[in-house]
Amino acid sequence: MSMFDSFNINASGLTAQRYRMDVIAENVANANTTRTEDGTPYKRKVVTFEEKNGHYENFDTIFGRASRRFKGHGVVASGTFEDNSEGNMVYDPAHPDADENGYVIYPNVNIITEMTNLIDASRSYEANATAFEASKSIAKQGLSMGQGG
Repeated sequence: MSMFDSFNINASGLTAQRYRMDVIAENVANANTTRTEDGTPYKRKVVTFEEKNGHYENFDTIFGRASRRFKGHGVVASGTFEDNSEGNMVYDPAHPDADENGYVIYPNVNIITEMTNLIDASRSYEANATAFEASKSIAKQGLSMGQGG
């Protein structure tokens, strides 16, 4: 593993968690959007991650190779998908999007869930930033030792 691999791994984590925070912010901003361009309520979006430059293997294969060295490559946001769970039905006959019975379908966004996910993404971002700083400090110390002072 080269000196810069740890920088790349941490940078990929920073980028992925920043993207996740952006998607969470979009969900919160659209928590009351009852009509999108296609006429339906906003649907909550969720980010998925996978190993960068990696491939999927089952546990048995990974465990069987455990004695060999595993080299990580970081993480990448592999996609964003819409949560197709039901929206919230609220009785509000004065709302312009109310149906004939007076009910409005609000997005399937739960602010508590989104804020919990935001805290998780924020902590992951901070952990990657801390690890990046630690790698940078180690690299600086190694360079200063190589210069003889």
